[in-house]
Amino acid sequence: MSKVSKPKREGKLLENIDDDVMLINKLKQEVVKKSDTKIETEEFPDGEETANDDCTDKDDWKKDSGFYDGIDPKAFRQYELACDRVKDFYEEQHTKQTVAYNIQARINFKTRVRAKMTIWEGLEKLNKLLDESDPDTELSQIDHALQTAEAIRRDGKPRWFQLVGLIHDLGKLLYFFDSKGQWDVVGDTFPVGCKYSAKIIFPGSFQKNPDLKNPLYNTKYGIYQKHCGLDKVMLSWGHDEYMYHIAKLNSTLPQEALAMIRYHSFYPWHQEGAYTYLMDEHDKMMLEAVRAFNKYDLYSKIDENYNVDDLKKYYLELIDEYFPEKVIDF
Repeated sequence: MSKVSKPKREGKLLENIDDDVMLINKLKQEVVKKSDTKIETEEFPDGEETANDDCTDKDDWKKDSGFYDGIDPKAFRQYELACDRVKDFYEEQHTKQTVAYNIQARINFKTRVRAKMTIWEGLEKLNKLLDESDPDTELSQIDHALQTAEAIRRDGKPRWFQLVGLIHDLGKLLYFFDSKGQWDVVGDTFPVGCKYSAKIIFPGSFQKNPDLKNPLYNTKYGIYQKHCGLDKVMLSWGHDEYMYHIAKLNSTLPQEALAMIRYHSFYPWHQEGAYTYLMDEHDKMMLEAVRAFNKYDLYSKIDENYNVDDLKKYYLELIDEYFPEKVIDF
């Protein structure tokens, strides 16, 4: 695999606000705890744990290579460094991500075909997005996808895990289709229809969200029930939810892979321990998978970048292995 020079900073389809959101999504919290660690949070008074003790030898994805053990977690997700544009973004997101909007977004997803193309064609289209303010990388979207996938491949993870690394951000294609702006494409995700957790970034910015004053939505459980399972919870609409539904409909990826795609921006849950009272037993297993993936998403940007042509054949075969219908309805 040959290194290539970093791409020139030319062109940009996302406004600067999205660049800053991408910056913020790589900053602050501590490194993901190992899978047998308890979630310790005042939001979960029942004293329940999220560790999964059902590990088997076939679960190679659970083995930690330790490659990123030397990473300084304080260099990531430092929200206190956020500029005004990032705070303005989250105020807009937190104001407009209502239950009503999320229901409509899902109706739109089920009733519209935005484009017909292969996964690789989607990656090439997404490659037009360039995060110009990211301090950790000047790479395009496809280069970040390859970095993540190659880091997972380097650590000997299963092929499906590698594919998740390649496609986890592919849902950002929403920006080219029927998104309303940045607020329903990028940013940390959170449940709608119940009380907003103090663990969400900038929790005070929900003040203008009409759901905050709706008695159906502003209690701890809201429209949900205790331990109902996250599959029954509406997370704020964006690239995670969009790509999760695309993969669920069109791929043979295992449940762990789908969880990695759906929850990788759900930082209040997988890093801060919020909303554990909505989890069921299945979610406890999926949390372990999301945490296993998260470090590759965050830390692979410090690794070398790769020549796309050198890797294309390998990943085309990998895509075909799990997406039997080559042309996908996006």
